Amino acid sequence: MRGDSHYGRPEAMAWCERQRVGYIFGLAGNPVLLRQVSPLAEDAALGRLDGEGEKVRRWGDFRYAAKSWTVERRVIARVEAGPQGADSRFIVTNLPGLPKTLYEKVYCARGQAENLIKAHKLHLASDRTSCRKATANQFRLLIHTAAYWLMLNLRGLAPRTSFWRDAQFDTIRLCLIKVAGRVTEMVTRIKVALPTAFPYQAGFSDLVGRIAKLPP
Repeated sequence: MRGDSHYGRPEAMAWCERQRVGYIFGLAGNPVLLRQVSPLAEDAALGRLDGEGEKVRRWGDFRYAAKSWTVERRVIARVEAGPQGADSRFIVTNLPGLPKTLYEKVYCARGQAENLIKAHKLHLASDRTSCRKATANQFRLLIHTAAYWLMLNLRGLAPRTSFWRDAQFDTIRLCLIKVAGRVTEMVTRIKVALPTAFPYQAGFSDLVGRIAKLPP
């Protein structure tokens, strides 16, 4: 289970521990946690002064028990020194592994999940469930989900090094789908003529060629 700090309740962590479920939750900072990582913050600041980079990070873990907890748990800290000063973030987990790996590869992966929800809700307008009947709204969500999979597969056809491989759905919709053109239906093929001023002709042609090679 992975979530922000407002999901990391003692009841949730205790349930996971009883059920032998791995969890990793954000943990709100407080003076006690900040005192624990003060050596890391100082080391990160010195590293930035020594020219390690614009932003320098340090990692650490320790045992900690909040007042509402009945047991101590493993807390992982990410401390960053940057132009705006020091920034400390904390997570609590029962998973084994290196602090940096758990924070960047496991906990921060929730950000990608949030991006997928954003693409479904915002870029494809799936929040427009204004029908009076629940079944009608459910059907609208089904149609939006179908559009999501179509867009996801279209983006997946782009070359790995292409701009379109990481483009947001609204960018693909506005730049590749909502394009003025002249369509001519012929006996053996369909011809699409694009405006000469269209800036994404190469990407459009490449995607169309890849779609044409797909099995029926």
